[in-house]
Amino acid sequence: MQTMRDKWNSLSRVQQWAVLIPLVVLIYLLPVLNPPLLTTEPNYNFPIAMFDVARYALIAIGLNVVVGQAGLLDLGYVGFFAVGAYVAALFTSPDSMLHKLPYLAVLPLAVVVTMFFGVILGAPTLRLRGDYLAIVTLGFGEMVRLLADQVPALRGNSGFQTVGHPPGTRADGTALFNQTDGKPWYWLAVTLVIGVLLLVGNLERSRVGRAWVAIREDEAVAEIMGVPTFKYKIWAFVIGAAIGGLSGALYAGQIGFVNNQKFDVTTSVLFLAAVVLGGSGNKVGVMLGAFVIAYLPLRFSGIAEYKYLIFGLALIVLMLFRPQGLLGARQRLLAKGREAYQRLLGRPEQISSDSSLVAEPGKEAGA
Repeated sequence: MQTMRDKWNSLSRVQQWAVLIPLVVLIYLLPVLNPPLLTTEPNYNFPIAMFDVARYALIAIGLNVVVGQAGLLDLGYVGFFAVGAYVAALFTSPDSMLHKLPYLAVLPLAVVVTMFFGVILGAPTLRLRGDYLAIVTLGFGEMVRLLADQVPALRGNSGFQTVGHPPGTRADGTALFNQTDGKPWYWLAVTLVIGVLLLVGNLERSRVGRAWVAIREDEAVAEIMGVPTFKYKIWAFVIGAAIGGLSGALYAGQIGFVNNQKFDVTTSVLFLAAVVLGGSGNKVGVMLGAFVIAYLPLRFSGIAEYKYLIFGLALIVLMLFRPQGLLGARQRLLAKGREAYQRLLGRPEQISSDSSLVAEPGKEAGA
């Protein structure tokens, strides 16, 4: 049976663009259309809700590079998000003593600074694996938050107010980008998501992406086969950090206020939950997970205070019945590998007799 992905790949480039262009236009128009079935009003401003969804999608794409593509369990991704937000605050807020820069110039600066932090964290820690790496990254996320509380220049709980925003004014002289109108921020976030998707998609199809998949499936075997695993893990960590910093700077500009209370462990777990829920390793899947995590508490305000309980239960159920996530990639990759093996050797892959995949006696060949 042909899967949706196979059907999509069978279309010509022109046919694919004929589907994608109207879909992208519809996505851009969502805050203007405010569809009755999707709207979060009157409980929550719908354009701002859509910005939150786009922001979570950007975060999930970045974390998916680390967790989904390279298979590195990062529990402190909120640390990179916090670094990006503080870079935006330090270089645009009047509460900071540093030289002020235009907000649009701060976005690439936040990317560069978080890439530097990715190297600083990754170089000594990426030789660790599994739970040990998760503990170290969790410590990094907490360390950033605690440093923001202890270093006077970062202003602790007082934080930075009036964080900068992109230029532009309306006809009445008010700022185009402000905290009450989410439409411009949503359009900016969606544009960044599309750009990052193109970048990450090209990386996945390159030698770098194939190295990440090899590391994720079995790092020891990948190293034996000549893959410089440490180098490519650093690449994944740095690229993921850069996207996290970009999303943090975007968040700081929209909300206009940054302090150390917005970057706790719970937030980091929500980021990871979006990736796991949607399907680790699948870009579309993690964006779907981000939509679920960010949108549902805003759409159904009555369950907002129980969101951690609900998402926790949902993840437990998902791990029991669909461990690859809503739109997983792992099983698809393994199936393609077995298909290639059969085409190459003319016979199906030999499965070890102690494997649970071996057919039971009497059930082979449809018996």
